[in-house]
Amino acid sequence: MIRVAVCGALGKMGKEVCNAIEESDKTELVAKIDIAGSGTYQSIEDAHRVCDIDVLVDFTQPKSIFENAKYCLNNGIKIVIGTTGLKDDEIEYLKKLSKEQNTSCLIAPNFSTGAVLMMMFAKQAAKYFDNAEIIELHHNQKKDAPSGTAIKTALMMAEAKDSFTKGNCPEVETIEGSRGGKSYADIHIHSVRMPGYIASQEVIFGSSGQIFKIRHDSMDRKCYMQGVMLAVKHVYENNDFIYGLESIL
Repeated sequence: MIRVAVCGALGKMGKEVCNAIEESDKTELVAKIDIAGSGTYQSIEDAHRVCDIDVLVDFTQPKSIFENAKYCLNNGIKIVIGTTGLKDDEIEYLKKLSKEQNTSCLIAPNFSTGAVLMMMFAKQAAKYFDNAEIIELHHNQKKDAPSGTAIKTALMMAEAKDSFTKGNCPEVETIEGSRGGKSYADIHIHSVRMPGYIASQEVIFGSSGQIFKIRHDSMDRKCYMQGVMLAVKHVYENNDFIYGLESIL
């Protein structure tokens, strides 16, 4: 039985993760951690003093995830990170720390198998197109922009070539930010925040005479649970660093 703690347990994703952990016959929910409510531990440290934790699943906030991850890795707790907002240098630090401590760390910008396939397909399509942009759409309570999924998608596409703005004319923004944020390989990412969405992303490729689109929409947070449980099992059985669920599919 894998002893699992959930950090951010009272959030929308945290509640779904807790349910998934409790419903599985391979996992035991040993601690709910959340600063927002009663009936939970207020910090990972509080939970760790009382509970034996094999794996911690974190769905908290960008401002807290780096410190949470460092605590886990330095104290022998394997961690699955669903919280987005980590900077590139922070990810590299956690990769180094994971190896030094021989403690598994899995960071997944998206746990939906469909979204992961979208990213993998975008990486393949990037070989055949010189122009591409990303539009990501989320609910208006998401604090970080662009989404971790969009950043990871651009990073994967950038492995194919150095720039996706071939033939673009010199641009002047009459309203700052109207062309979105420029990410890896000059891929523009446009972030939409709107009530009604959960999570959607569209990758648009273009070339002379054609447009090719890859899109994924999440309609219910339950779609992430298969990926979360897969990640929990992987980190429990291994001592490695993983960035992206596609690495273990």
